[in-house]
Amino acid sequence: MTQAKSDEQLEPASASRLRTTGAVLASFVRRIPVSIGLGGLLIVTAAVTGTLIAPASDVTLDTWGVAVTTTVLAARWWTPATALAIPEDPFQLIAGVVLAVLLLGVAERKLGSIRVALAFVVTGLVGMTVGVVVQWGGSLIGEWWSLGTAADRTLDPLTGVVGALIASTAFMSALWRRRIRIVTLAFVLVFVLYDGDSSNVSRLLAGIAGLFLGAWFARDASTLRPRRSSHGETRALLATVVAITAIGPIVSLINNDELTPFSLTASLFTEGIPDKQAVLDQCDGVVSAFCERELALLSAQGPGVIALVFLPLVLLLLAAWGLRNGRRFALILAVTVNVALALLAWFSFDVAATVAELSGTEGWTAFDIGELIVWAIAAMALPLAVAGVLIAFRRDFAVRAPYEAVVRFTTVTVGTLIVLAAAYFLTALVTIGDYVPAADLRDLTIDTVKRFLPTQFVATFDPVIVPDHDVAFVLFQAVGPLFWIVFVAAAVPLLSANADRTAMAGRSRIRDLLRRGGGGSLGFMATWPGNVYWFSDDGEAAVAYRVVNGIAITMSDPICTPDRDERTVREFAAFCDANGLTPVFYSVHEQFLPIVEAMGWQHTSVGEETVVRTQGLELTGKAWQKVRQPLNRAVKEGLTTVWTTWDELPLTTVAQIRAISEEWVSEKELPEMGFTLGGFDELKDRDVRLMLAVGPDGRLQAVTSWLPTFRDGVPIGWTIDFMRRADESMPGVMEFVIASAALHMKETGAEFLSLSGAPLAAKPLAPGETPPPATPMTRLLDWLGKTLEPAYGFTSLFRFKAKFNPEYRTISMAYPDPMALPAIGVAIGRAYLPEISPKEAVALVKTLTVGS
Repeated sequence: MTQAKSDEQLEPASASRLRTTGAVLASFVRRIPVSIGLGGLLIVTAAVTGTLIAPASDVTLDTWGVAVTTTVLAARWWTPATALAIPEDPFQLIAGVVLAVLLLGVAERKLGSIRVALAFVVTGLVGMTVGVVVQWGGSLIGEWWSLGTAADRTLDPLTGVVGALIASTAFMSALWRRRIRIVTLAFVLVFVLYDGDSSNVSRLLAGIAGLFLGAWFARDASTLRPRRSSHGETRALLATVVAITAIGPIVSLINNDELTPFSLTASLFTEGIPDKQAVLDQCDGVVSAFCERELALLSAQGPGVIALVFLPLVLLLLAAWGLRNGRRFALILAVTVNVALALLAWFSFDVAATVAELSGTEGWTAFDIGELIVWAIAAMALPLAVAGVLIAFRRDFAVRAPYEAVVRFTTVTVGTLIVLAAAYFLTALVTIGDYVPAADLRDLTIDTVKRFLPTQFVATFDPVIVPDHDVAFVLFQAVGPLFWIVFVAAAVPLLSANADRTAMAGRSRIRDLLRRGGGGSLGFMATWPGNVYWFSDDGEAAVAYRVVNGIAITMSDPICTPDRDERTVREFAAFCDANGLTPVFYSVHEQFLPIVEAMGWQHTSVGEETVVRTQGLELTGKAWQKVRQPLNRAVKEGLTTVWTTWDELPLTTVAQIRAISEEWVSEKELPEMGFTLGGFDELKDRDVRLMLAVGPDGRLQAVTSWLPTFRDGVPIGWTIDFMRRADESMPGVMEFVIASAALHMKETGAEFLSLSGAPLAAKPLAPGETPPPATPMTRLLDWLGKTLEPAYGFTSLFRFKAKFNPEYRTISMAYPDPMALPAIGVAIGRAYLPEISPKEAVALVKTLTVGS
């Protein structure tokens, strides 16, 4: 009876789960009906045409496939449309159904059902039709690729999927628009150049059509304009592109039956493996075209030589991993390999000509030679373009390995190269009489170098010699792969080595001093990368600074106890003087001004810090009305806040923060400022806290970060740094977040909340207070504040902070010599904008011109 009762209880629960699952599936289908419908259509057409279980038959291809022979010559005008609805084989059926649901589903969520159907059809027809017209036109003038692919009959639903996906990016955030476009088009372009199949050309054309169709759908031509990305996102995108292009040479070898710019050397590996001993016996002492060809093919065979074919792939994947982390060595490696691939494309001309000559091919016309050269140049364009882009963005890859790691890598790789090269050369020298054809000392020297290079680069370069001695042949195959295995193994720790140990140790000491107290409300910025540290002889005081053109610019107040302020300032100034540096105390508070005045220095205000006392804070009265209104509205709309750290965030929230940050960066023509202004990377510090605003639907609406100020190891205050809001967030969401943070800090016992400094701002005068007399410096700073307002909105930000009824604390710049002011101004500008490009400088000048 008990068991029966249990079954009766389980039955409704099981039925409830089934109903829930069914409701979820029904909701999913309702949201992407066109995508689901396309997947079903592909299954039906595959079953009808027989491609469900086997590749398409000639009859199916002739009737429904796109090609010059069917669409143009046979006048089957309907084929561009039917080719979008029929998969060519079971593999394409599976890919088509999966990508229809996933990629087309994404597009449908953005475009809506009607527009995604239109985008699929329009871009698919454009890709198929323009592609076949280009082939037809090329075949009429005898162009190689067009002649070779004119009879290729294409069935490819993926063409429309690619076009619709690209069209939908016009409705995405700048982050995902850029990511999807770059990754999709790069992937398709690689297959166009390395595979050469007609369907890949159609997909590329459909993708390009999708760009313009999406802009038309959105009625916004600006979606076609490239948007700025953050340094981290730039690194990620370039690493992805390098990884995608890495697979190209391998694709060309696998698909050697297609004529593409990169497949000209494939014949070296597909001519059939000659019998080694038979060739060596037959060609010993014989000079003939047949022997030259067979020896060239034989030198390109064997496990060691074949392993080297994959070397560019391995090195580019290794470089992509390092590029993602901003490594300078990865940049050098990626540029070097891409330049080498460009040279390979040019060498391919020589290889193709040599193979044709040795095979007895005749009748090459001037047109053929000219086209081969054009193809070789076209093949060089992609790797050279990748190398050029990497060089252009080299400032984003500034992470250098520690000196000792570089020395270790260099020692291991150079030492291994010398040992292996010597082992092969000496063995070859001892067995020189066993080489076919006969070799001399010069031949052995050149062949030793060739052992360490991929065969596709040097297969047909004289001398082409093959050892007939067993030991020499083993080394002939082995030394190259062994060296590159050691190279990759040594490069991995080089690309993952931590920053300079001295800097890391200094940053750790700075944290210890900050936890004791000192450095002021802006002191935690001293922990950011890029700073250099000076420590007093007893280790009880420190100054964080940056050196730009001989100017040592401090980051905040000196980090020490109050009784050591004067001693610390004087000792750091003496240190700078002894090292030929001009010290500038930047963003210091008023208590340090009497010290520098006693030293005979000058000082001037460079901004105002706004501080809110959290103890006893009450958001009441008319003064708080502008804060209280958005706070009440947020509560009514169901917004909540989360006080957390980066390590505690779920991956979905991390992705939303990244998207919000990228959207903010992309909307600006001018570069992100650094120095005393933190960015995305500074959120990840374990001591930094985040205050998030989350909507009732669970989506992130705003994010702020807070830097701690310690006393005896306990945070007594928090300073805002990172502030970003989503485009569709509630009006006033930032006031809501900051007010919520202030109330949280009050509850947890913090003494103050700092809204950080407002550069080039002046605090409002108290009633009856008269402004101080203007000086040339104050007039200059006032002009700079007004001029920079259109570019960076300092004044608007200062007015926003005034809503929180803060105390104003002047932050100043102190300097020893007024004659050094021009150099100091340039140095501070470089500190804030260290990576400004010429294009960005022009944009800044234009903005400042409008502002002035």
